[in-house]
Amino acid sequence: MAKPSTGFSTFLFHKKRWLLLLLAMLSHFDVGNRIQKPEKVKETTSSQIGVVTSPSPLSFMKSKLVLLVSHELSLSGGPLLLMELAFLLRGVGAEVCWITNQKPSGTDEVVYNLENKMLDRGVQVFSAKGQEAINTALKADLVILNTAVAGKWLDAVLAKNVPRVLPKVLWWIHEMRGHYFKLDYVKHLPYVAGSMIDSHVTAEYWENRTQERLKIKMPKTYVVHLGNSKELMDVAEDNVAKRVLREHVRESLGVRNDDILFAAINSVSRGKGQDLFLRSFYESLQLIKEKKLQVPSIHAVIVGSDMSVQTKFETELRDFVAQKKIQHRVHFVNKTLTVAPYLAAIDVLVQNSQGRGECFGRITIEAMAFQLPVLGTSAGGTAEIVVNGSTGFLHPAGKEGVSPLATNIVKLATHVEKRLTMGKRGYERVKQMFLERHMADRIASVLKDVLHTANARQ
Repeated sequence: MAKPSTGFSTFLFHKKRWLLLLLAMLSHFDVGNRIQKPEKVKETTSSQIGVVTSPSPLSFMKSKLVLLVSHELSLSGGPLLLMELAFLLRGVGAEVCWITNQKPSGTDEVVYNLENKMLDRGVQVFSAKGQEAINTALKADLVILNTAVAGKWLDAVLAKNVPRVLPKVLWWIHEMRGHYFKLDYVKHLPYVAGSMIDSHVTAEYWENRTQERLKIKMPKTYVVHLGNSKELMDVAEDNVAKRVLREHVRESLGVRNDDILFAAINSVSRGKGQDLFLRSFYESLQLIKEKKLQVPSIHAVIVGSDMSVQTKFETELRDFVAQKKIQHRVHFVNKTLTVAPYLAAIDVLVQNSQGRGECFGRITIEAMAFQLPVLGTSAGGTAEIVVNGSTGFLHPAGKEGVSPLATNIVKLATHVEKRLTMGKRGYERVKQMFLERHMADRIASVLKDVLHTANARQ
């Protein structure tokens, strides 16, 4: 075997070096790993570096005491989003306290790591049921309940103090499923300072559902679309980083650079629609074969599996793949919070959430930041993000969406220019509407109004 040339060895060395640097940079996304406390860095003023920085829209929250109440602490969207808000508030000098209403009975590595990440950023973490939680709720300028389920904490812990706290509560709701509409959870909704919801369609659903089913009235409701973090945008706009990540992930999956990858990046569950996506993918393979289309090899990637726990649903997915003999075309990837490498590696995101869809679906705007077209269900917040025919294609939820999704897969597999154009339009839409500063502006407007309402009631 011939010895590799010096130039090739140098290329491999630099590629590995780039990869290590990138993975280190991305490690803050993967909170399942131990987070080391960062060293203090000497502050540099904008005048020293010749850059004028605009003040944060949340700067009015400086020195305010904010209590954040999460129903759980996990790698799911709700708790992680509340953590982001905690860090934004800490960044402007707010005093932020965190309590988690439901915790595992034993030691949990995810909870341990997330709590330590918050402690490292100056967020105070304490028990949901102690006197400290009650005292903090009474003293706080603002209390933010995260998700409908967090409402159980009010009566369970505050008891007779509930009426004193409700006027300064902002209730942040992310749920779209009917089983969350229980009076035990949300009976105090009419009396809080306001509710904040991630999409217009979800806000409308809550408005109608609470009135029809529970006979209660929603408080003043604010719709706040989410935004991409600066860290994710930094990777999405670094072409060298994306190329290295793309090569690494594709090599690990065993696919070639010119293969076309369609990926669903969600926790694996029936509500996320991975089963229907795989049926559409199989149907698209049949269409390509029947029409004798000349296209690169296409693959489906399911990111969000749990390799340690084979659920009945995931077993169904794998059985379907084996039955159709498409194992070489379908790739299952374990659940991860580090989504950037996969967004860099794929060509199209499939957001196939079923039923009422996603309340918002942040992975959609993250994919658009990476200039990926999105094939999504025309349900929930996805329809407020994806412009049908411009930044992607929408299809119906349910079984009736299987064939339309298959057709859209074939469209994007056979038209590279369409893929690229849709991806660029999606990126432009993110830059216009879905950045962290846009989200901070929207949240700041809500917090100002809620604080004004709270002060007026006291």
